[in-house]
Amino acid sequence: MNRERLTQPIAEGESIILLDPEDDKEFFYKMRAKGHIDLHKGKILHAEIIGKPEGAVVRTSKGDPFLVFRPTLFQFIMHMKRDTQIIYPKDLALILFYADIYPGSTCLEAGIGSGSLTLALLRAVGPEGKVISYEKRPEFIERATKNIQLLLGDGAPPNLEVKLRDIYEGIEEQGIDRIILDIPEPWQLVQNIAQSLRPGGIFVGYLPTIIQVKTLVDALREEKRFTSIHAFEALIRDWHIEGLSVRPDHRMVAHTGFITLARRGEAP
Repeated sequence: MNRERLTQPIAEGESIILLDPEDDKEFFYKMRAKGHIDLHKGKILHAEIIGKPEGAVVRTSKGDPFLVFRPTLFQFIMHMKRDTQIIYPKDLALILFYADIYPGSTCLEAGIGSGSLTLALLRAVGPEGKVISYEKRPEFIERATKNIQLLLGDGAPPNLEVKLRDIYEGIEEQGIDRIILDIPEPWQLVQNIAQSLRPGGIFVGYLPTIIQVKTLVDALREEKRFTSIHAFEALIRDWHIEGLSVRPDHRMVAHTGFITLARRGEAP
């Protein structure tokens, strides 16, 4: 989403966050000219939101105020429709930073799933970069495409290439800057990854279990062109702060997945 669009009023077809300022509770909707929202505090017509600037106050039929915002990428990913387990924002943030996804880079991912990683990569590489996504299931491509278009606007982004292809059949591209795989057995592709990454390129594997991580790390170490192999997970705990009450939240975002990184060099 470019800055010019962000400075325009909310338009039909856009997604919005409706925020209740009293309890900081948020709701996610796609704007339709004849749509309406039923809340416990009353009804709001979509037409009362369309044409408003971000941050505007709209009132329900009972007079209660709500704030209107475009969703952040974090909010969009957490609310978007999904047919698959997604990579959550806490892991996406670490992947982007640890793998050094930079503007203008070419990144390859598999599989596209519901599009959370794709959206994060598109933002990171920018208009001068490119994201290549392998996915073997057409229904996943359809879901991801709808999510991407809902956030970024109609039409496929020009810097996104989606391939209806099983990544286990091999990676076709060469000279890739970054390869990020969210698939069950990435160790099967280690040699192919080494051939497709440019020297200095970085590989990321995202896996749910530590047994899978061990198998991947063993395969990376056997392929002598990989170095700086690093595996970790991220745990996030929010804190409750209200007056003199300061304590950790009773619930936390614990394990979601393991991130494994490796850098491609030349075999010593």
